[in-house]
Amino acid sequence: MANRRNLKKIINYICNDLFSECIATSLYSGNRKKDEINAILASIVIVRQHYVCRISHPEPGMPAKAYFKDLKARLNTQIDEITDNIANI
Repeated sequence: MANRRNLKKIINYICNDLFSECIATSLYSGNRKKDEINAILASIVIVRQHYVCRISHPEPGMPAKAYFKDLKARLNTQIDEITDNIANI
């Protein structure tokens, strides 16, 4: 299991990449759906903040290995959803 600092860095890198990909897609696509783009950008920022906070404050009573495995699984599903939303712009 990676340490908390590395997990935070990975989440930051992923969210930064998603944010820049969303902006690039919005600039280079012919569709100008500002409301959808702003909603996706806001969701990326919220996901980043939520998961970095969850790393810092794990749930009490839950084994650390299970907690971080669940955290990674939920993060991956949300990243997949955001990626699908970016692809549909």
